[in-house]
Amino acid sequence: MAEDEPGETTEQKSANQNAYWSENIRLLGVLMTIWFVISFGAGILFRSFLDQWMVGGYPLGFWFAQQGSIYGFIMLIIYYTIKMRKIERKYDLND
Repeated sequence: MAEDEPGETTEQKSANQNAYWSENIRLLGVLMTIWFVISFGAGILFRSFLDQWMVGGYPLGFWFAQQGSIYGFIMLIIYYTIKMRKIERKYDLND
């Protein structure tokens, strides 16, 4: 965590922390929504629609349920890591 700056008041620190957490929670909300759409939506709800296309010889809906959701989750983790580094730098919380 960043050290206290000499001129920074408790009120400024509190506002900075609130802004950080607000941005963090917003990012998590967006990524969790995408995660839900990938896993539940593509693998279950939209499976019959997606099955009209094939990936590697398998219907796309089946592929999402078995493999695609895993790739999607990995991409979300990588994006979250990159974005959180930027947010931490923005609020001077990087290590």
